[in-house]
Amino acid sequence: MQLSILKSKIHCAHVTEANLHYMGSITIAADLMEAAGLIAGEHVHVVNNMNGARIETYVIEGERGSGCICLNGAAARLFQPGDEIIIMAFAWMQREEALNFKPQVIFPRGEKNNLD
Repeated sequence: MQLSILKSKIHCAHVTEANLHYMGSITIAADLMEAAGLIAGEHVHVVNNMNGARIETYVIEGERGSGCICLNGAAARLFQPGDEIIIMAFAWMQREEALNFKPQVIFPRGEKNNLD
């Protein structure tokens, strides 16, 4: 049996842009993607801590060092600049692998990883 396990998380980041007229997705600065272990095209869940909105989309690589977190397309109606969000990716694993797996969690504002 395989389980869906948290693989990567960007915790309490802030939306920098919302672009209604883009086709869809979330643009994340390349260095944030790398730190969280995310790749372009990866399926992610995004939660808005300000209004409770939850979406699923895919990642587009943004400019390294820009701090960019931009919700594109229809999601721009639910996420606005300044909103605090959580971005999560999951991976399928066998139970035995999942028991020892540690997700890659980053806190862009410098908070400590409390999942260790």
